[in-house]
Formats: sequence, structure tokens, C-alpha cells
Amino acid sequence: MIASTHSVLGALLNYDPIVNLELGPFSISPHGLGIAVGYLLGARLFMLPGAARRGIDADQVYTMLVRGAVGAIVGARLAYVINHPGEYTDDPLEILKVWEGGISLLGGMAGAITAAATKMRQDGISFWRVMDAVVPGLAFGIIVGRIGDLAIADHLGKETNFFLGYRCPPLSVETGSPCIAGPGGVVHQPAFYDLVSAVLLLGFLLWLRRRPRYDGFLTLAFTVWYGVGRVVEDFFRIDETHGTGLTGSQWSAVAFLTVALFWLVFKRRTPWASGRGALASEADATKHDYDTREARAAFKAEATAPTP
Repeated sequence: MIASTHSVLGALLNYDPIVNLELGPFSISPHGLGIAVGYLLGARLFMLPGAARRGIDADQVYTMLVRGAVGAIVGARLAYVINHPGEYTDDPLEILKVWEGGISLLGGMAGAITAAATKMRQDGISFWRVMDAVVPGLAFGIIVGRIGDLAIADHLGKETNFFLGYRCPPLSVETGSPCIAGPGGVVHQPAFYDLVSAVLLLGFLLWLRRRPRYDGFLTLAFTVWYGVGRVVEDFFRIDETHGTGLTGSQWSAVAFLTVALFWLVFKRRTPWASGRGALASEADATKHDYDTREARAAFKAEATAPTP
């Protein structure tokens, strides 16, 4: 199908993707590279400093990061398989071929959190303190990961006349996912929308953390923002809805953002107790136990200090 002149002229995103980078005998996907770099940089620039401010040791963070990386791979693949079971009925062993693509970002988040939570429980570290340190880095990781998606033209969506659409390249040019509008046609690029949303989300989280808040506040704010974004963005995607009208990611996002929004608006306190001793969060706490005038001054000084 050849798109109308209006849609062609309206496509701001117009480039040939780089699906693979050939480095000698190795073939590297910018998509996978973006995920890895985003994970590492997000941890180094945001999670480690944020954890230190909350009294969490760096060695503990590194252990959680390793477990989280494994959990992310398993969770991302498992969530995708659950939502696309028909792709693996002929050869179930294809499920193990993660390197061939087919992952879920929300599934990866859930898997990483579940795996890292075992370390939190083992060491008596508050789940909410860890997650409040994690979410700015997670937003940053999404930004870098989405740049990788854009590089290979992945997650191409429905046909559109939107000026921020992506113009499909010639058939001779490979894209990370099918461009249904055909050469010259324009489709939605949800990865770009998610990138913009994540940039704004990161700025919002960094603004919120300028003063101490109850444990879990940043996590709940992240959940609401990103949940709303995924619900909206997935309407522009091409994905399985199984007759429900919503994708699996949308249903998951609706459930989590509803609970988080309820807690932010009506409860306005730490959701449940976790951790032990100095690293504990009390259930229903409306502020940190270290939320004093002196702590606020120290917190502000550390938050604004340049990262070494």
C-alpha cells in the first residue's frame, strides 16, 4: 500500500535503520546494546547514589543488579511467550532462543524486581527504599533502550498521518519489525513516544526527590506515570489483544497504575512494612524516620552534588 502525499510529507522520522552492527566476526544488535548500556548506566548514575543516600551498601546493590539482570531476561521472555503462545506451538524449544527477539519490557521489569527482592529480604533491606533508588535509573535505562529500538526501527505500529510518524523504507531495507504501510507509507513509532515520555518522567522523578518523602513515593509516582503512558502508547502498536480490546501490557499497566494512584491520592503513606533495623520501612509511615531538618539539608546537598 502506498501512503497518501499528506502522510509522506508528514513523516518526521525518516531514516534507514541499522538492524545489526558487524564488528569483525561478531554481529551486534543496537537493540540489545541499548538495553545493556541503559541497564548499566542507569545503575551507575542513579541507583548507586540513590541507594547510598538511603543507607544501602554498594555491594548489596551489585548483588541485586546481577540477580535483577537474570530475572529481567527470564521475565521479559516469559511475559512475551504468555502473550504470544501461538508463535511457539510448532516448536516449543524456540522459547529458549531469546537472542532471536520477542521480549516484554514490563515483563522484564517484573522479573528483575522479583529476582532482586530475594536479596532485599535476605539482607533485611526495605523494598521501598530500594525501589525508590531504582526508578530514576529505570527511567534512564528505558531512554537508552528506546534509542536502540529506534536505531533498528523496532515496534513499528499502525498506519498514520501523524507528523511524528516513521516513513517506511524500501523493501530492500531491513527493519526491526514489519512496516505495514509499505514503502513510503507512514506508521506510528511507539518507541519514540515512550522515549519522550521517559525523558519527561526522569526529569519529574529527579525534581520529586529533591526533598525527602515517605518510602515508596517515587516508586508509586513512577508506576502511575509509566502505566498511563503504556496504556496510551499500546493503542498505536500492533499486538495481540486476544479479543479483550487491550494488550497484555495494557491490562498489566491498568492494574498497577490503579493501585498506585489510589495509594498516592488516598493513602499517602508507605504501602507496607519491609526490611529490618536501620534499613526498614514502617507500614503506613507518612515520612522517613530520618526526615528531619538536618536530614533535609544533607539530602539536598547530596542530591545536587555532581556524580563522581
